[in-house]
Amino acid sequence: MKLSDVLIKPVITEKVNGQMEKSGRYTFVVGKASNKLEIKKAVEEFYGVKVADVNTVVVPAKNKTRYTKAGFLQGRKPSYKKAIVTLATGDSIDLFSM
Repeated sequence: MKLSDVLIKPVITEKVNGQMEKSGRYTFVVGKASNKLEIKKAVEEFYGVKVADVNTVVVPAKNKTRYTKAGFLQGRKPSYKKAIVTLATGDSIDLFSM
């Protein structure tokens, strides 16, 4: 897989920011077909850091419904895969300067 197919985008939330500061764990949305070895290699090449551990989670799809003037609109949010990457001590990624 290409590097652009593995790493899709970083996840920026309050919980993730706390993990970044405390334990050096960064969260990325990744391609569903990518495995832990490809994710580790992509993060190391793209950001120039040493990866200690990679954990992956497939977030299931969710049904969404909302009420409008036209009636109920029903849809479905797609499932996606995310990776929680732990960096080696002393390494960090500056996601906010890009």
